[in-house]
Parts: sequence; C-alpha cells; structure tokens
Amino acid sequence: MRLLLVEDDVALVKTLKPALQHAGFAVDVTDNGIDAEFLGNEHLHDAVILDLGIPGRSGLEVLKNWRSMGNTLPVIILTARDAWHERVDGLKAGADDYLGKPFHVEELIMRINAVVHRYKQQPGGVLRSADLTLDEEKQTITNSNGVVTHLTGTEFRLLRYFILHPDHILSKNRLMEHIYDDEGDKDSNVIEAYVRRLRKVLGPERIETRRGQGYLFRSSS
Repeated sequence: MRLLLVEDDVALVKTLKPALQHAGFAVDVTDNGIDAEFLGNEHLHDAVILDLGIPGRSGLEVLKNWRSMGNTLPVIILTARDAWHERVDGLKAGADDYLGKPFHVEELIMRINAVVHRYKQQPGGVLRSADLTLDEEKQTITNSNGVVTHLTGTEFRLLRYFILHPDHILSKNRLMEHIYDDEGDKDSNVIEAYVRRLRKVLGPERIETRRGQGYLFRSSS
C-alpha cells in the first residue's frame, strides 16, 4: 500500500516516514499543497496523510479541490489538537478521518488501515480472503489449517494489495506503483520473484498469471 504524506515539519517526517515503512507502507513525501494536489490526482496512492497547515496551498484547499474533481482518495487530516474548527472544516470538505497533533504513530497506523478497509469494504482489524487471514500488525498470513507464515516487507505489501483488489487483473506496473515509493527499485522482475514466493505460501493456483496483462488474485481457493 502506497501512502502520500503531506507534511512540512521536517522533524515529524524524519520520525514518521520510517515508522510507516516499518508498518508495511511505501511512503512518498511532499511539503507543500501545490505538489500534494498534483500527486493526489495521479492515482498512485491508496491513502493520504494531510497536514492542513502547509505552504503553497492549504491542506483544506487541496482537499476541497480533490473532492470537487471527484477524487475519492481516502484522506486523514492532521491538525493541532485544540483546533476543533479545522477538524470540522476538514470533515465537511470530505476528509475520512482526522488526528490531532501530537499523536502516537500506532494510532495513525490503525486509522490508516481503518479508512482503507472502509474504502475497500473490508472492515475490521485484519484482511480476510476466503481461507486466508492477513494480520497487518504482525505481517503474517494464516491459512485454513491455522498455519502462520511470516512475510517479508515486500511480500506483505504485495499480498495486501492483492487481497484488497481480488479478482481483478493487476498489471506489473500498477503493482509496482502501489507497493513501492519513488525511492524503491521498480524492477518488474522483482514482482515476478515475489509472486513466486507468495505462491509457495498460498498455493500455485491462488495467483494467476495473465499473459501480457499481469496477475489476478483469486478470492477463493
């Protein structure tokens, strides 16, 4: 899952970005509203963490512009804890959730997962697909026999994206765009390698190869 972090507080970004990456997210960062609005319209990200007090163009204006254009990208706004009016304005403008500063990173991660789950109609603290259960906190997959497999960071991001988009043909380019940030090594051969590794865990039939198109994750085994 790929996030857009819109924040001009350098110290906060320095702490927050690696924490989000450790939790299994690819993270792109911008520090101003003009670039944020452009990036949010590129359809590369699965959710946005949006600080309202950013230079160039306010976060509230960015959010209003996205929504006026029909951009339904899930957005969590960051506000000063006592700025209740900002929270109200943000929710009226179409934000999916908000978090007051200062905050605990663990709470932000849970809120990100919650809004994405709602957006994909996958409520709850874990992701399920037929006989599979993906634990986002532990980054493990459990099958119907109760066998638990620990996933690497890339395996986890890839499988989570598959589960959130079942029975859809996903091209290699789309997968790379959503599991890597701009600093990641976007090599299509890497995707193939990780798909092979996931097949060893899930079974060879769960992820289909569609020649010239990409991959399809079956919602049932």
